[in-house]
Amino acid sequence: MLWAAVGVAVLGFVVALEFAARHYGSPGPITKTSRELIFAPSSGPLLYAGLALTLVVLSWRRRFVAVGVAVGIDVVFSVVRLAAGARVEFGNGALWVVLGCAAFAVTRRTGPDRTLLLKGAGLGLLLVAGHKTGDTWLLITSMTRPEVLDPYVATADHALGDPSWVVGRMVEATDPVSSHVLGAVYGQLPLAAAIVGLYQLRNVAVERRFPGHHLVRTFLAVGLLGPAIYMIFPVVGPVFAYGADGGQWAVANMWPDTSPAITAPGSIRFDEITPRNCMPSLHTAWATALFIHSRKGSRFMRFAGTFWLIATLTATLGFGYHYGVDLVAGVVFVLTIETAMRAFDRGWDRRGVCLVAYGATVFVLLLISYRFLAVEMAEHPWVFGPLLLLAMSSVIAAFVRTTRLWEPKAAPAAERPERDRQLVAV
Repeated sequence: MLWAAVGVAVLGFVVALEFAARHYGSPGPITKTSRELIFAPSSGPLLYAGLALTLVVLSWRRRFVAVGVAVGIDVVFSVVRLAAGARVEFGNGALWVVLGCAAFAVTRRTGPDRTLLLKGAGLGLLLVAGHKTGDTWLLITSMTRPEVLDPYVATADHALGDPSWVVGRMVEATDPVSSHVLGAVYGQLPLAAAIVGLYQLRNVAVERRFPGHHLVRTFLAVGLLGPAIYMIFPVVGPVFAYGADGGQWAVANMWPDTSPAITAPGSIRFDEITPRNCMPSLHTAWATALFIHSRKGSRFMRFAGTFWLIATLTATLGFGYHYGVDLVAGVVFVLTIETAMRAFDRGWDRRGVCLVAYGATVFVLLLISYRFLAVEMAEHPWVFGPLLLLAMSSVIAAFVRTTRLWEPKAAPAAERPERDRQLVAV
């Protein structure tokens, strides 16, 4: 019943976004996903990541068959597109196979086998639909929020030493190597999350059940809830508000060479194209979630999770997509959601409720301070800078402490036989 209720809620939300997008003259997530059955996909790796999540419920033999079918369909589509002189992309086959698995579950499976296969197909489709849903959210923010609050955030960012300007100059100095590496990391974050998710779900086919909590759940929750904050606190980022990418809408073309002066901030009008997707930084939130969930993996997985977090933080600042205070809010945001997801899985207790309430309170206070105390933060950086970091660190510490207490106790070592104790005594 719970899965059915969640499915109905997600479907209703996606349908609502479809209507909202059409109201503004753009196709919604359902239309965009449906088009990729025939037309060239916008993100082939994402579609294959969705297929990979679906395959965790299948045996190895069926996995090879499914991948072979997907690749075969893509080859056929590529040949047709080459013949027609169209752009060649891949990914259609992956989407066809995921939908085929769902249809196979409904028509040829019953009981627990049907449920498991439907969950696998649903997880793969959710990853794809979640990406399309995010695109629709970004369109809505740009169309419904004509004014942005970048001057407030840029002023508050003085408390942290204007990290976007500092890192932006570092990336420029090391271009093009840094741009290529950081661009690949930033753009393929969903694929990295799918890989970590696959590692966590590697035993589903054998155990015939999904684990209670895994990275993909947090990843999707962040993507669904985060854009709602964009509507409340619209920000476009320094490369647009203070850089050349903002064109005539930019306050000035000064990023990353010159930090903005400390003046009384106010909202500014911006175009109807640029997404208001800065506060909080969801890339920071996703990379932090990936880092957390990679801690229990292999040494390589832990190293990759650490690298992806550091590279993502560097890219968000170095490309001018975010201010430093965005990242602080993103960390608090994701730790609050991660706590809620874990508490929902294991059962709510006092620790879970308190940590979610504390994280939500800190997050709200951060937004309020950015909006109403920006000048004070800029004029007293040695006070407010440490306070921002302390607030974020307090949520991190509370999260670590709470989740460690939630970990199952290690089973006590078996008592040695009497004969072994006698031998030791001798």
